[in-house]
Amino acid sequence: MQRNLTKGPITVNILLFALPLMCGNLLQQMYNIADTWVVGRYLGADALAAVGSSYTLMMFLTSIILGLCMGSGAAISMQYGSGEYDKMRQSIFMSFVSIAGISVILNILVYIGMDVILWILQVPTDIQPLMKKYLIIIFMGIIATFLYNYFANVLRAIGNSVIPLVFLAVSSILNVILDMAFVMVFHWGVAGAASATVLSQFIAGIGILMYMVKKFPQLIPKKTDMHWKKENLLEILNLSVLTSVQQSIMNFGILMVQGLVNSFGTVVMAAFAAAVKIDSFAYMPVQDFGNAFSTYVAQNYGANQKERIRKGIRSAVITSAVFCIIISCLVVGFAKPLMHIFIAPEEKAIVEVGVQYLRIEGACYIGIGVLFLLYGYYRAVNRPAMSVVITIVSLGTRVLLAYLLSAIPTIGVVGIWVSVPIGWLLADIIGMVYYIVKKDKK
Repeated sequence: MQRNLTKGPITVNILLFALPLMCGNLLQQMYNIADTWVVGRYLGADALAAVGSSYTLMMFLTSIILGLCMGSGAAISMQYGSGEYDKMRQSIFMSFVSIAGISVILNILVYIGMDVILWILQVPTDIQPLMKKYLIIIFMGIIATFLYNYFANVLRAIGNSVIPLVFLAVSSILNVILDMAFVMVFHWGVAGAASATVLSQFIAGIGILMYMVKKFPQLIPKKTDMHWKKENLLEILNLSVLTSVQQSIMNFGILMVQGLVNSFGTVVMAAFAAAVKIDSFAYMPVQDFGNAFSTYVAQNYGANQKERIRKGIRSAVITSAVFCIIISCLVVGFAKPLMHIFIAPEEKAIVEVGVQYLRIEGACYIGIGVLFLLYGYYRAVNRPAMSVVITIVSLGTRVLLAYLLSAIPTIGVVGIWVSVPIGWLLADIIGMVYYIVKKDKK
């Protein structure tokens, strides 16, 4: 289950490492998709709009923690690739303590600022009570989110992507079962959907922690590792903080777009809530392939195997492009049936808006596929600042165009949808030009 990516066939090794990541994140999407399906089918459009808007906010907050975990995982992966095991355990100690503290602070801040958050998001008055009830429970799971993502990234850093998948699979199945029980049997409403998600997250977080302590004692810091070394800490912070900034900017931009979507009313909110789940589910595998590619590059970067990195880039671009084209065809061709998974056929106005979104976004997945590879590459070669730059370009373009175009009466909400692929394209161009320029200077 543990894979050394510095040797052996390139494409096969990346794919075998990526497949559990893909399966794992597809299962992770089930947390919110289960909420969306149950809520949309059994609690109505208002509840669906509340849960859908909550998802965007949850992703923004989770992205801060996820970025920190991914950044520390990249540092650990480099140290594993270079054989610096003492330094690796020290990195695990320092990053765990630091990110745990940030998670606790974040949890406190979101509770204090709940009303301000709802105001910023322009949540309609009739939706606010439902959204607040859902979020109060959901935020209890922030610590669980940290535990799972931290230890999952540590295991992936050393080439083990299977164990995180196992715990996530159990948690996802439990989430679906609890969703149906709490909402359909006990009639707890949106509070039931939130409770199912939080309980499932704690199962995954605590479970993977216990497993790693028992099965991977070589990764557990010893007393001699439990001290703060400035040089190592700065290396971790450089990767972790900038990766977190990149993830946060990305999701903050999406959060700003959510506020714009909310201003168009409940129909557009409900359509966006359902369509964005399908959208995220569709391109999630290529995002995970980008993360697997990042681990591959990081291990080989640590081992100073530059030619192997170049070969891996060619392989990853071709593989990602093929996958994106296939998924684009499926989403565009089956947009309406996909919307009917979450929205009853008689809700024609909601379905129509959702189909429109999916056909615009779905046709352009190759743009985000390239973007995920660029994120992974720059994080792996210790240039996370470049990931921040292309994220700002992508999201800045998206937000600016969304607000400008949607204000034109003849374009309206379509302006929000078309701004996304334009942002992907500009960021891809900048990221690739930078890579070519720097490569030629080596």
